[in-house]
Amino acid sequence: MNSVDDLQDTLPPVCRTLLIPLVARARGGECFPGLACDDTAAAHLIDQLDLDLQPYLQDRATVQNILWRTRVIQEAGKDFFHEHPDSLGVNLGCGLSQHFQWLDQGSNRWLDSDLPEVMALRARCLAADTPRQHHAELDLRTPGWWQRLGLPSGPAHKPVFVLCEGVLMYLQPQQVQAVLAEFAEQAPPGSQMVLDTMSQVGRGMARLHPTVGPTGAQFLWCPASNDELTHAHPRLRLRHSRSVAECYGWLGAVTEACWMPWTGTPMYAMVTLTV
Repeated sequence: MNSVDDLQDTLPPVCRTLLIPLVARARGGECFPGLACDDTAAAHLIDQLDLDLQPYLQDRATVQNILWRTRVIQEAGKDFFHEHPDSLGVNLGCGLSQHFQWLDQGSNRWLDSDLPEVMALRARCLAADTPRQHHAELDLRTPGWWQRLGLPSGPAHKPVFVLCEGVLMYLQPQQVQAVLAEFAEQAPPGSQMVLDTMSQVGRGMARLHPTVGPTGAQFLWCPASNDELTHAHPRLRLRHSRSVAECYGWLGAVTEACWMPWTGTPMYAMVTLTV
C-alpha cells in the first residue's frame, strides 16, 4: 500500500475518519489492556501503512470509546447470531473494519459496504476472512440502498443484523431519518440495527475533536433524545442503549447524571434498534 498521505488525498473528509478506529483497534490495547479487542486484521494492516500512530493514540478518550464500542458490537453480534446462526450481518460504512473475525459463527454470512472510494481501498489492502464474507458499494444518502444491496426483505426471511458505527453522525438529520425508516420498512421481523449516537452538544463541533477535526469531517446529526430514533418509523423499537460512561465507573455515572437533564442523551452511546 502507498503512504497515508496518498490515502488521505484520495478520500473525501468523512471517509478519512476510517483511520481513527483502525489505529484504536490495532494499538489501543496498549493504552487500555482491559478493553483490548485483539484485532489481528487491523494490526496487520497498520504494519503495512506509513502512518504516524502517535496523534491517534494520544487522543486517549477516542481510543477508549472505540475499544468500548467494539466490545458492545461484539456482544450484540454474538447474541444475535447465537439466536439466528444462519442469518446475514451487514456493516453499513465499514471503512477498514473487519468485524466478521469476531462474529463468524460458521454458518452466518457477512456483507461489508461503503462508498466506492473506500471499497476500492479495502479491496487493495484487506481480504475477506471467509467465502461467506462479501462486499458491495453503498451510499446511504441515496434512498433504495436496502434493495440495491440485495438484502432480504419481508416476513418470510430471516432477521438481519445491521451495524452502522461511526457513520450516521456525519449525515444530515433528514438523511438519518430516511436511513432508519428504510431499515424499518424493509428489514424482516426481528432484525436489529446497532449504531452509535452523540449528544447534541457535539453538533457542529468536530473541528475541536483531536483526530476527527484534521479530516475536515463534521458532526451533523446528534439526537436530542432516543425518541428521535424510533420516531422514524412505527416498526422501530429501542432494544438497548448503553452509555460510554460505564467505562469510567462511578465518576462517569455521576457526571452523566449531571449533564443528562440538559443534553437529553449520553455524550456518546451505543444503541440497538429492532423491528
